[in-house]
Amino acid sequence: MEILGATLRICVEDLESSVAFYERLAGGKAMRFERGGVSVAAIGCFLLMSGPEHELEILRKVSATIAVPDVDEANEVLTASGARVLAGPVPTPVGRNLIALHPDGSVFEYADRKQE
Repeated sequence: MEILGATLRICVEDLESSVAFYERLAGGKAMRFERGGVSVAAIGCFLLMSGPEHELEILRKVSATIAVPDVDEANEVLTASGARVLAGPVPTPVGRNLIALHPDGSVFEYADRKQE
């Protein structure tokens, strides 16, 4: 399985002031979307999330988002390697993703840009 990159997930209280900081830091504009009551801004390698605490509590458990060419392939490699898929693959606003629990207890999101 090829890993294309990783995105750092950051839960913030004030999305607007955080977006301004990370746009300056990363030198680019945020791509924004909403998902499940959570406002999201993707800027470079940063994924900022703001919303209700009960939603953020779940999102904080995911260490990072790993970009892959194909979530289905990631699913096969992960399960064959001893990981457990907790959710997905499911469509997202920008492709598909899944959430996996690694044998060491860490949790990662795997995402591709394929539209269904």
